[in-house]
Amino acid sequence: MLWNVTLTLLSGLGTTVQIFFLTLLISLPLGLVVAFGSMSKWRPFRFLLKKKRKNKSETPSAHAPKKPSKVAKALAAFRPISVLCNLIVWIVRGTPLMLQLIAFMYVPGILKMNLWPAGDAGRMMATVVAFSINYACYFSVIYRGGIQGVPVGQREAAQVLGMTKGQIFFKVTLLQMIKRIVPPMSNEIITLVKDTSLARVIAVYELTFTGYSFMKSSGLVWPLLYTGVFYLLFVGILTILFNFIERKLSYFR
Repeated sequence: MLWNVTLTLLSGLGTTVQIFFLTLLISLPLGLVVAFGSMSKWRPFRFLLKKKRKNKSETPSAHAPKKPSKVAKALAAFRPISVLCNLIVWIVRGTPLMLQLIAFMYVPGILKMNLWPAGDAGRMMATVVAFSINYACYFSVIYRGGIQGVPVGQREAAQVLGMTKGQIFFKVTLLQMIKRIVPPMSNEIITLVKDTSLARVIAVYELTFTGYSFMKSSGLVWPLLYTGVFYLLFVGILTILFNFIERKLSYFR
């Protein structure tokens, strides 16, 4: 009996691992994009604060300059990309992941938009998209903290040396950012392992759903509790991996 249950749970573990790695593959780069968007300083209306002289010969003191209105100042300070990214992060972080899964799975069908194929493939796609967007928003905050944690003086020194913005980011900012974000990032990634169990709410046959199926069909509770062993092993492997990475990155100590 134990062997049969173990084999069945291993099939569910395969789905859990698939959700985990697909989510990381999408959310890690997407989170960096969202982080850059949230820090964007692009202001399309800043020209409202610029004053042009009517005559080149006209001296600045010829006419008293008019102070820009509060509306003009507000528009000039408006950063649409930053506002949009921060709004998305606020909505995603402020609503439960379970609710987001249900929304991604069923709202397109309600709106007559067939985004997902029928069957298990459609449920898996909806799960991966929902998880990727959710974790990209959390990762973006970690990325932003890591980037802003790098001293400004180092970027200014790189500019003095004639480095381009791309060179400054990859050779100065990125290396230090990675070192700073490994502990909080590892915590979120380990949380992702356990959050994959939420996929059962849209009938994705992952590890927890597999253990729960024994309770429904045979009235056995222990297979559901047995799934905890698989989660512990998975998290244990990740913990060892991240501890190794942290030791490798502690070259300044």
